[in-house]
Amino acid sequence: MKKVLLSIYFLSMVVLAVNAQTIFSEEIQIPEGYVTETVLMPPSPLSMQVIFVGGVDLVQTTPTYGYEAGIAYAKEWHDFIGFTPDETEESLGWVSVNHETIYQDNRIGDGGGMTAFRIERDPITGLINVMDQELEDGRKGKFFNVDFVNTVGETGMNCGGIVSVVDGRIWSAEEWFRSSNASIYDGRFDAPVQNAGDFPKSPGGSENQGVRDTADFTISTDIPGFDGLTIPKYENFNYMVEIDPRQAKAIRKQYNWGRQGFEGGTVSLDNKTIYLGVDATPAFWCKFEADTPGDFTQGTTYVYKHDAPEKWVAVDNTDPEKMLNFKAEAVAVGATMYNRVEWVTIDPNTGIVYWTETGRDSPGSRWADEEAEGAVHDPYHLQRAIDKGWDTPSSDDYRDYYGRIWAYNPETNENYVVLEGGPDWDEEESPAEVDYFSKHLSNPDGLSHIIIDGQTFLIIQEDLNGSSYGRVPAGVGNRTCEMFLLDLSIENPTLNDLIRISAVPAGAEVTGAVATPDGVSILVNSQHPSSANPFPFNHSLTYAIHGFDQITLTNLSEPEIMNEDEFTIYPNPTTRVVYLSEVKDVAIYNAAGQRLAVLRNTNEIDVSNFPAGAYYIQTEDGTTKKLIVE
Repeated sequence: MKKVLLSIYFLSMVVLAVNAQTIFSEEIQIPEGYVTETVLMPPSPLSMQVIFVGGVDLVQTTPTYGYEAGIAYAKEWHDFIGFTPDETEESLGWVSVNHETIYQDNRIGDGGGMTAFRIERDPITGLINVMDQELEDGRKGKFFNVDFVNTVGETGMNCGGIVSVVDGRIWSAEEWFRSSNASIYDGRFDAPVQNAGDFPKSPGGSENQGVRDTADFTISTDIPGFDGLTIPKYENFNYMVEIDPRQAKAIRKQYNWGRQGFEGGTVSLDNKTIYLGVDATPAFWCKFEADTPGDFTQGTTYVYKHDAPEKWVAVDNTDPEKMLNFKAEAVAVGATMYNRVEWVTIDPNTGIVYWTETGRDSPGSRWADEEAEGAVHDPYHLQRAIDKGWDTPSSDDYRDYYGRIWAYNPETNENYVVLEGGPDWDEEESPAEVDYFSKHLSNPDGLSHIIIDGQTFLIIQEDLNGSSYGRVPAGVGNRTCEMFLLDLSIENPTLNDLIRISAVPAGAEVTGAVATPDGVSILVNSQHPSSANPFPFNHSLTYAIHGFDQITLTNLSEPEIMNEDEFTIYPNPTTRVVYLSEVKDVAIYNAAGQRLAVLRNTNEIDVSNFPAGAYYIQTEDGTTKKLIVE
């Protein structure tokens, strides 16, 4: 389906199509001399290692709700991964993993959660080891529950977050917006009403969701204007929360950045500006500028308005009423609306900020009221509506099935689209797999970066909104989420430039990707997989893909065709792609001569999902090549 660097499939998730056209036989005989060429595909330089398994690994807990310190099973629904480098070089650093859950737990705290641990590189195997630690509060072990209860008053549904490229500081994002105490108690929104089935369940069942203590909360903080303020309990949720991964405890909620359904963010290279993503429709592009580099307790909060003379409009963050009702303030100043702004990352080579707009099938009615009250649409959405025959993005029939990748240039204060998801498929019923798109991207969500051979690549992670309209082939029930690399040196990239590097088990979202500082590994989360998967892939887990120090720009590229007069194939073990010297219709057969798949009008074959063994590639004119996959 897509260009491949290495698809690390935990399970067999892609069923090769067998409903081919009659040009290729269902079975072929392979007599002596029938094969014109035999080609070897060596193993990939990349490998996979499971690091941390939710619901299985034990976390060390603090005294909470009157209970003594102890141990508990780690929460699941792994989402964001933070990485804090170890400046002492005694280890690689500290990993912090969000848990997108909202259930009650006497030991690790009600609501959301986070787990922190320290890792090192094994000098012999090159794998990652989780280290034993002793924290300042006396806890000893490998995995530690991050204490929100005794520090900032619990946390809510920890989704994305921020990793500072400057110094590895970590913020956890409290996403699902709370609108009443009832919504934090039973884990449901009160408006709009949603089913309890839409939310992750605790081990105790649906009645055990949410946060039990709904008494008014008095804030204790070093942020001016908020210390000593008493608020309804639900208003203490939906912030970016800074945590200390070394000691596994929360430091502060950023009340001065506003109360929103936060997802992602990034820190500018000068350590002064925080760019913020909000998972909502409408979502607003926001930033906070510190008065002093590195001190994010004092500064100015802004919302983006593309059609204003000064595109950043300040919102008074010393006024608690405005920060507690940030969306209303953004609408009041006529801010620019987007459709689910999620993860944010910065290119350390250029300072350009990249962010995902995940999209939503039918956003029109969700931002119509705000448009009527003065908020505006980005010109991209306005033009897109016109091009597709809709009056406005607020039309009831406006659709945004696939989402896209945006960039923000701090020098020009302009947002612009880098890569549109798709390809756009107008029909609700997806095409069959045999006719499916060779390259595809649906609902980019997680976003980070890695430096390979000196060049910045985006790491793009899918979170499918659905399986219709071409997001997966017809008949494929599993919403298989995939992760891609995109070379940022490419001008005007297209879907053809995506390089797939991983996919996750049935039912899971791929998320949290972050590179280790030594450039060897990417840590990734497999979130909420199907419970029917075999162990451990029936649990949320954090895994590592190793070997990126062996990847270069040269071995990522397509091979040069040496003989244009003769059809041949060129395997690339790094990309796990077999390249064809001509665009052809081809069929793939196993060692017994049984047809596995037919690919139409292609010059490359993804073999990352092929078990080791012998295969035959036959073209429409009967030319047959033998491929040995190691």
